[in-house]
Amino acid sequence: MSVFTVVTPQQLAVWLKGYAIGQLVRLEGIAEGVTNTNYAVVTDQGRYVLTLFETLSAQELPFYVNLMAHLAHHGIACAAPIANQRDEYIDQLNGRPTVLATWLDGDVAEQPSERQCHAVGVMLAQMHRAGETYAGHMPNPRGPAWWNRVAPQLYPYLAAEPETLSLLRAEVQLQARHRFAHLPTGVIHADLFRDNVLMHGERIGGFIDFYYACNDILLYDLAITVNDWCAIDGGDIDPERARALCAGYQSARPLGEDERHAWWLMLRAAALRFWVSRLYDWHKPSPGELTYRKDPAYFQHILQRHALRGEHTEWLDA
Repeated sequence: MSVFTVVTPQQLAVWLKGYAIGQLVRLEGIAEGVTNTNYAVVTDQGRYVLTLFETLSAQELPFYVNLMAHLAHHGIACAAPIANQRDEYIDQLNGRPTVLATWLDGDVAEQPSERQCHAVGVMLAQMHRAGETYAGHMPNPRGPAWWNRVAPQLYPYLAAEPETLSLLRAEVQLQARHRFAHLPTGVIHADLFRDNVLMHGERIGGFIDFYYACNDILLYDLAITVNDWCAIDGGDIDPERARALCAGYQSARPLGEDERHAWWLMLRAAALRFWVSRLYDWHKPSPGELTYRKDPAYFQHILQRHALRGEHTEWLDA
């Protein structure tokens, strides 16, 4: 979450007259992330998060915004969108489609414990189950078709790093040889990193930033989550944290045999997706007032460790 589009307090004070949330007290830019503009908004009635969308159009937003409302209605801890005086969730500010949502209290778990990982696994599975009744549908915009298109654009930038280039080419080719259409699919968060979960100790305060959510393989969402929540220095995975997260998930949604068989490849696919996106942002960054680029090597190392580990289901076993 970054600041690409500047909003002044004066502009926001006028805009907020279209909402019933009180008078503006404070406006602060949120610097983390790489895609949308985000502000913390404090009024005399509460605290909120304001998102201005830099790439998604207003026509693309209903899937995400209605999903957040649906999940909150079903008891999933997540930010709920707030309607304006016209009863619309999606508004506009400074030429950008905009959503105002409730602020969730809690802290990011920089060094998550096994119990925190277990709690995240439980709520992720509950989110997947709640999504079964969501009518919206959105193909994954950053799935295999995306990385097959984007990865070749990155090859020239990696020419001076032949081992890195070879690894990227090989993984793209490996994933292209496998299809997972037989695995359970549904609504996934697709970006459930530590900084997208707020914690109150061992209790979840809420899942945030649903703007990569889509319909895809549920196991892929679990793999994305394990790759971040359970990663340790050097790109390896803490086996105890991984077991705890997977056990929490399976307590609410047990995995089938086909999913267990695909686990090792899905972990690699999840690492590949974020390696490619970070490479792209590193070599082709978007201009922003408060932005930073995340190191692509982080997910390269995770992918390399998965490759060395080979086929396994050890973290899925209690």
